[in-house]
Amino acid sequence: MKKLFYLFVLTTSVAFSQQTKFRKIDSLLTFLNTNNKFMGSVAIRQNGAVVFSKAYGFADVDSNKKLDENTKLKIGSITKTFTATMIMQLIDEKKLSLETKLSKFFPKIVNADKINIHDLLHHRTGIPDYLNDDPKAGDYIYIDNKRTDLIKRIEGYTSAFEPKSQYKYSNSNYNLLGYILEDITKKSYSQNLNERIINKIGLKNTRFPDKIDLSKNEGYSFIFDGKNWEKVPEWSSSLAFSAGAIMSTPNDLNAFLNALFDGKLVSKTALEQMKTMEDTYGKGLIIAPFGEKKFYGHTGGIESFRAAVGYSPEENTSFAIIVNGDNYDRNNIMIGVLSLFYGEPYTFPDLKGFAVNKDILHKYAGNYSSKALPLKITVTETQDGLSAQATGQSAFPLTAKSDTEFVYEAARIRMIFGDNKFTLKQGGMDFEFTKE
Repeated sequence: MKKLFYLFVLTTSVAFSQQTKFRKIDSLLTFLNTNNKFMGSVAIRQNGAVVFSKAYGFADVDSNKKLDENTKLKIGSITKTFTATMIMQLIDEKKLSLETKLSKFFPKIVNADKINIHDLLHHRTGIPDYLNDDPKAGDYIYIDNKRTDLIKRIEGYTSAFEPKSQYKYSNSNYNLLGYILEDITKKSYSQNLNERIINKIGLKNTRFPDKIDLSKNEGYSFIFDGKNWEKVPEWSSSLAFSAGAIMSTPNDLNAFLNALFDGKLVSKTALEQMKTMEDTYGKGLIIAPFGEKKFYGHTGGIESFRAAVGYSPEENTSFAIIVNGDNYDRNNIMIGVLSLFYGEPYTFPDLKGFAVNKDILHKYAGNYSSKALPLKITVTETQDGLSAQATGQSAFPLTAKSDTEFVYEAARIRMIFGDNKFTLKQGGMDFEFTKE
């Protein structure tokens, strides 16, 4: 009887501990949502079961339509993991090989005879990114991009480096892989996605959309302007295509990675190839570390959606987040979730910021330009401090860290102000802006 009693106490204690950490995770996400730092959904899957799943905020602020855990949101570049999986399926089926040259499909692209499928999957082609390297990319974001037109643009690019010599992330690589998938199968990307992944493993809330449809429980993305959540205009899915247009839910993303690592989508050999990193990037997979732990997955961003998913084979545990209200760094949110899940020390963030004198704020307001970037940034004094807006983009609020340093954590932007200038720090790079 005593042994049974001890077992009962132990089981109850473990269950209580589990529920406590999930309550803490919920408290963190509620805290961020209540303070207008986050809208979106988070899910955790452990040993094949969903152990946490919750949504916060709105699918559409204008109509007060709330998110739920089944609301489909755009996942941006996590789409690349789906695309890579389908390409590896073709290789398993002997319909394609990693050595197949790009010139077999698109001979007019520079160095097409030196680039193969392996290079495309690992971003080792030298093909410039049609989104981030093309100064005219803004002209194509909201229009229908015909395949022939997009390929023609890529054909016109000068190679950034010799194929295979280095890694440089480029959406062009994965759009080309999507077109190759269509050419080999004689089916659309959407048909392939449905047949090869969605229907095969029973995903309920994943699709390749044309437009966001609220009636289908899909949500828009928003950015906080300092007072209200502002809806971000929708991109054309024909532009993001197989590099970034899929929409899904955290539960489906976790189920997808679980199925991939369980051998339900590709062969064991193909999975090992996908996991093999070359300059930090595998075949549609990256490794995200958390302490000594490592998670295979991907991140994504499109419009103001921000997403991340990671799976630990050792622990059979996966975490996924999709943000549709972008006002706080996605990675910092996940660090908080992971810390609370694993019982690591964690303190809720201080969201109040630093109080800056109004005279100083007034001095920083104005229009700024840079010789290094083809855009201007307007800094505006607001009731709450400062906001900034780059050419053709939505305004974003700045949080003061000192009299001279302001940040926008959602995009990891730091702006250090001086006399009639500021230094913008993002992604390890510095850009000098001068007041006009």
